[in-house]
Amino acid sequence: MLNLRQLSIVDRVIIEVDKAITTVFGQPETTQRDVPGSHLNETTSLRSSEKKHSAGLMRVNHSGEVSAQALYQGQALTAKLPEIRQAMEQAALEENDHLVWCEQRLITLSSHRSVLNPIWYAGSFAIGAVAGKIGDKWSLGFVAETEKQVVKHLDEHLQQLSPSDIKSRAVLEQMREDEGHHRSMALDAGGAELPIPVKILMSITSKVMTKTSYWI
Repeated sequence: MLNLRQLSIVDRVIIEVDKAITTVFGQPETTQRDVPGSHLNETTSLRSSEKKHSAGLMRVNHSGEVSAQALYQGQALTAKLPEIRQAMEQAALEENDHLVWCEQRLITLSSHRSVLNPIWYAGSFAIGAVAGKIGDKWSLGFVAETEKQVVKHLDEHLQQLSPSDIKSRAVLEQMREDEGHHRSMALDAGGAELPIPVKILMSITSKVMTKTSYWI
């Protein structure tokens, strides 16, 4: 694994631009885990409205994973402790699994990624870099709160999915388990409790992304 501290500014910029392009437009590196629900047969009983709603939910989750990837990359770039940086990079790799799984479901549902993903990536990367620069305990606290809110969204989506869309459900259930693990990792590593105003701002930002990515 490359040590970012030993690279020039130009090298680091090139690496981060490459990661951004791969995340938003390409096929990022993953852990090579099997897609959840791959053993299940694709249902043919979804009504048009149910299929459209599933696609909207998966597009939201795909955009959320783009943001999560950017957040972790930004934090890994500015994290002070090597072990924290390594943990962020591992979490980012697992988030890539989610990114690929969500896109595969979008393709199967005859839908598309959000055209706003470049905006979500840029904003989340900046937030992650700032959080990492402020200090590892606050950076980890930001991860913990982010994952807490993501799990809440996933719970809501699991309730909204058609019971017939068993393959999307399998993906979201595994994502929920992983996000909960990432939150526990951040807390165990010393993540600090964020101030209430910061949590509220994060929630508002999340709702804006959710509402827009569902349609666009």
